[in-house]
Amino acid sequence: MQLVDTHCHIQSVGVQAGERATRELWTKAGDISIDDIVRRAHDAGVGRMICVGCDLPDSGLAVECVQKRDTLYASIGIHPHEAQKYLGQKALLDAFAGLVDRPKVIAVGETGLDYFYEHSPKEAQIEILKFQIELALSHDLPMIFHVREAFDDFWPIFESYPRDTIHGVLHSFTDSVANMERAVQHGLYIGVNGIATFAKADSEQRVMYRTIPLESLLLETDSPFLTPVPYRGTVNEPKHIRTIAEFLETIRGESLTELTEATTKNARALFRV
Repeated sequence: MQLVDTHCHIQSVGVQAGERATRELWTKAGDISIDDIVRRAHDAGVGRMICVGCDLPDSGLAVECVQKRDTLYASIGIHPHEAQKYLGQKALLDAFAGLVDRPKVIAVGETGLDYFYEHSPKEAQIEILKFQIELALSHDLPMIFHVREAFDDFWPIFESYPRDTIHGVLHSFTDSVANMERAVQHGLYIGVNGIATFAKADSEQRVMYRTIPLESLLLETDSPFLTPVPYRGTVNEPKHIRTIAEFLETIRGESLTELTEATTKNARALFRV
């Protein structure tokens, strides 16, 4: 059984559109193509990848990227950093919603709340999050959530919907054991990436990563960001899912085979890939 990268941003490799920071980081990887990255991932045992959009153009790139690549799937999203640009913009929101019916769109997100940077006002983030929740629910799609230093606002929004109606993952999770356990109680999955390899051995984060129930665990790279140890300083790629799985093997006790089988089963259950 092969691993699944449930969160990457490879759609903006080699193009002049899409989310700026992602596109600029990919240029540091040199002259590479999406197909080069996919081939290296396959060689490392990563069988499927989900390309995650962060705004309307980026989501459009993700949708186009996956159409002729059998092992790639797309999620469309408006990142909380971008929320202000879309607040009250009916034409843009209608265009975004129009992507949801395209082939191989299997989720909505990444969306959520980010109060660490607060590039968009909190009120705008909340409204755009609610818009995407409604879109996902109306199309029976799971969600990819980005929540950073904002759980005090996120949980009341999430819990205002009937229980067991919203399905999804807390992407790039670095928060507390308490919030992890609350998420699991709601049936959410926990996305773990290269950040886990940065955590100190005696930290609460390390404890949290050890105690995520195996049936709630998903693996992701968030490439080109968050390259795991020992490859920090290079541009991240989906091939490093194996590195993340091997790290979790050392701190959790499950074998690499067990982690692969469980996380792939979880990805298939949530995203139907």
